Amino acid sequence: MNIEDIKTAVDAGKTVHWANTGYVVRKDRLGQYLIVYLPNGSTIGLTNRAGTQLNGAEGDFFIADRKVPLQGITATARQKKREDDLCGTAPIHN
Repeated sequence: MNIEDIKTAVDAGKTVHWANTGYVVRKDRLGQYLIVYLPNGSTIGLTNRAGTQLNGAEGDFFIADRKVPLQGITATARQKKREDDLCGTAPIHN
């Protein structure tokens, strides 16, 4: 997903994730798009300050489409789980 695709989806009320379902793209009350790590609330901007480059690869952003339970949390069918990651929230890098 590119920057505009992500913003459009968030504005439409869709849940956009980065890397896995532990990261969610949110729009704050100031109109800033942020990537939030749900377990601890850590936040980074969706893009660089100029708004021209994503803080993550385009291919790592996805819309939660089908939710399935995974060890007490909600995850998408697209999520992969690492053996040593008990919560299923560690980023997966190929």
